[in-house]
Amino acid sequence: MDTFEDIRPYTDEEMTSAMKRIVESEYFPLLAGFIFPDMPLPAVKDRVLSYRTVREFQHDTMFELNKQIISRSTDGLSCEGLDFLEPGKPYLFISNHRDIMLDSCLLQYLFVAAGLETTQITFGANLMTNPLVVDIGKSNRMFKVERPGGSIREFYNSSKRLSTYIRKVIQEDRESLWIAQRNGRTKDGCDSTDQGIIKMFGMSGKGDRVEALAQLNIVPVAVSYEWESCDGAKAAELLKSRSAKYEKAPDEDLRSILSGIVSPKGRVTIRICKPLSYDDIAACGAGNLPDGEFHKAVAALIDSRILPACKLYPNNFIARDLLEGTSSGAIYDEAQQAAFLEHMDKALSGLEGQREELEKIFLGIYANPVRLVHDSLRARVRGILEEAVPLADIDSEFLFSELDSLGIMSILLALSGEFGLELSAVDATPRNLMNLDSVVAMVVKKLSKK
Repeated sequence: MDTFEDIRPYTDEEMTSAMKRIVESEYFPLLAGFIFPDMPLPAVKDRVLSYRTVREFQHDTMFELNKQIISRSTDGLSCEGLDFLEPGKPYLFISNHRDIMLDSCLLQYLFVAAGLETTQITFGANLMTNPLVVDIGKSNRMFKVERPGGSIREFYNSSKRLSTYIRKVIQEDRESLWIAQRNGRTKDGCDSTDQGIIKMFGMSGKGDRVEALAQLNIVPVAVSYEWESCDGAKAAELLKSRSAKYEKAPDEDLRSILSGIVSPKGRVTIRICKPLSYDDIAACGAGNLPDGEFHKAVAALIDSRILPACKLYPNNFIARDLLEGTSSGAIYDEAQQAAFLEHMDKALSGLEGQREELEKIFLGIYANPVRLVHDSLRARVRGILEEAVPLADIDSEFLFSELDSLGIMSILLALSGEFGLELSAVDATPRNLMNLDSVVAMVVKKLSKK
C-alpha cells in the first residue's frame, strides 16, 4: 500500500527536527526579522523551537508572516464566500493561479482568521530543491507534486498517484486540499481550468464518473491582485517564449517567490465560489458525452464560477483601453492612469526585447481579465434579458430602441437581483442598453466597483 512518504507534508512527530533545521539555516535571521520585526533573534529562535505541531507553526509563524505581507505589500485583503463552507467538511479548493506562494498562503490566513481548518497545498517538485524551502513548505502542509517524464506511461502513473493521494486526503483523512486550476501560474492573465486536471481527479474514483468528482467536494476559488505579481518578468518570459522554448534560470522560482512576497500588490481579493453539487457535475455529462467532452464541460463549469468572481480593478480597464483604444468612462481617473504607466515603465525597464512588444504583452496581462469576465457573463446576462423582455430581439444591435419603460425597469431589476447590484434609472442610458454586449459591459463595470 502506497504511504506517499516521498510527497506528504510533515507530521507533528517530525516538527521538532524540522524547526531545528529552520533556525539553523543561514537565512533564518532574515526571515525572523521580517516575520517578527520587534523581537530579538534569540527570542524568535526559542519561539520557533517551541512548536510541537503543524498547527502551532501555521497558526503562529505562518499567520504572522501573512500578516506582515498584507500590511507591508498590500492595500488590504478582502474575502467573500466563506459562508459557502460547512465547518468540518473537507473540500478540494481549485483556484486560479497568479503567485507561486501567496494564492494558497493568503487563503490559509483567511481560514485561520475565520476559525476554519487549513488545507494541504500542492507544491511543485521543482520548487522543493532548497532544504529551507522544503522544511517550511512541508511544515505548512504542502505536499510535493512531481512533474512526470516524457513517456505516456510515466505521465499516467504520476497522474494516477496524485489522484489517489488527493482522494485519500479528502475521503479518508477528512482534510481539505488546495490545487491550482492548471500546471503553473497564469502568465498572460487568461485564467482557465485544464481539463486534464479534471480527468486526473476522476482517475482514482470507482464506478460512476459523476460520483467520483462529486465525492471530492470541489470548490472554485478566484484570487485577484490589483498589481499582478511579477508582471514585468511574466511579460519578458512570454516574449522570449514566442521565438524559443523558455528555460528558467536555476534560482528563478525562488526569486519569483521572494518577489511575490515583497513587491506591492495593491488590493487583493479572494472569492470562494459556490461548491459544485452532484447535479451541477451530472449536467456536464448530459447526453452520454464521451469522457473527454465531460471533463471539458466540468472545466468550463469551474471557469464559469471563477471568472465572474475575479475582481477587476481600474488597472485592468486602463490596460484594456490603452491596448484596444476603448474608453471605460468613469472607472478610473488621470492620476490612476499615470500611476499605471509609471508602474509599467518601471517593471519593463532593463528587460531584453523590443519595448513595443513588451508593452503589448504587459498590457495584455492586465487587459485579458476584462475580456474573460465579459465573455463568461454574456450567456448569463442573455438568459436574464430573455426572461425579462421575452418579446425583444436580444441579438439586435439596437436593443434599446425596442424597449419601453416597463422593459427597461424589468431588465434593471433582474440584473440587480442576479448580481447584487444597485441599478437605477440613471443607468438606463442608450449606451448601457444599446445591445447585449453593452449590457454585459455595464454589469462588468458595476461588479468592478463592488
